[in-house]
Amino acid sequence: MAGHSKWANIKHRKAAQDKKRGKIWTKCSKAIMAAARSGGPDLDTNLALRYAVDEAKYANMPKDTIQRAIDKGAGNTSGEDFKPVVFEGYGPGSTAIIVEGLTDNNTRTVNEIRSIFNKLGGNMGNSGSVAFMFQTKGQIILDAGKHSEEQVMEAALEAGAEDVRAPEGATDDEPGVWTVLTDPTEFQQVKDALEKAGLEIMEAEIARIPETTVLVKGEDARKLLALIEALEDNDDVQKVFSNADIPAEEMANLG
Repeated sequence: MAGHSKWANIKHRKAAQDKKRGKIWTKCSKAIMAAARSGGPDLDTNLALRYAVDEAKYANMPKDTIQRAIDKGAGNTSGEDFKPVVFEGYGPGSTAIIVEGLTDNNTRTVNEIRSIFNKLGGNMGNSGSVAFMFQTKGQIILDAGKHSEEQVMEAALEAGAEDVRAPEGATDDEPGVWTVLTDPTEFQQVKDALEKAGLEIMEAEIARIPETTVLVKGEDARKLLALIEALEDNDDVQKVFSNADIPAEEMANLG
């Protein structure tokens, strides 16, 4: 799940698993093809494509695979036309969830996402039902085990970042991540500055950041994680954002 620093550790542990990597690359390819088809293959003039390519690189997607996706999208004659979709809803523990996707069949995707919500203790809402609880921000994730607070703060704030959030629930074994937040218009500038400063970026995206979070524990936490994982596993889903706050010790208990 995206949108909260604590979730970055979960997300990247998942991404490291071989059985998940293929699905992540498939989602990256779809995003690249959609961006290239709508705005052309030039990364300098197509910002959406640039973002999609960068996310693929952070997922360790091979360069030739990225280029094939760009070429396919820019010269698409197969009839595939992926359109962006956004779904909003509620999960266990009165949590708010936003699902972003790309689909070539809106009816199919709506039915599948509604079914996932219904089967796993959630409820899909109408457009606008939870979006007001989130702000759109640039979000850049860096490994706290590799970069000090001074390094990250200095580079990020000088480049125009709005905020740098410290690792949550960090331990010696799990140092956590730094989360750099930016205005969307400053996102690329800050990301470029961090890379120029020699900082290794784990993930960078335009994300939906919750204005406030909801504490979730126990059975609600277990059910919520199951719901989020099922949504993320859907082929048409690109990203899932939530305002849930599951304490580190609760995450450890849940495995």
